[in-house]
Amino acid sequence: MTSDTEREITDADGTTWRCVQAFAGLGGTSAAGEAAAERLAEGEGTVAVVCTPSGGAMSVRLSLPKGWATMLDDDALVRAIADERAARPEG
Repeated sequence: MTSDTEREITDADGTTWRCVQAFAGLGGTSAAGEAAAERLAEGEGTVAVVCTPSGGAMSVRLSLPKGWATMLDDDALVRAIADERAARPEG
């Protein structure tokens, strides 16, 4: 599955992550989703992306460049998830 707002990858531990740009497809129309995504855009052209695992791990929220779903390769996306998980306090 690859689109401009979502992607699925599998990390080295075998966990499949489904990453979706926050508010993609909001309101049943792509125009509404795009408008919401534009409002969420931060500083240097980044968007909020939520990655949800297939297993027991917690979802992570990432700040990625616009076009991330087609621009980033699998390794870069896996690294972004791992970095965000490592930065979280235990608990």
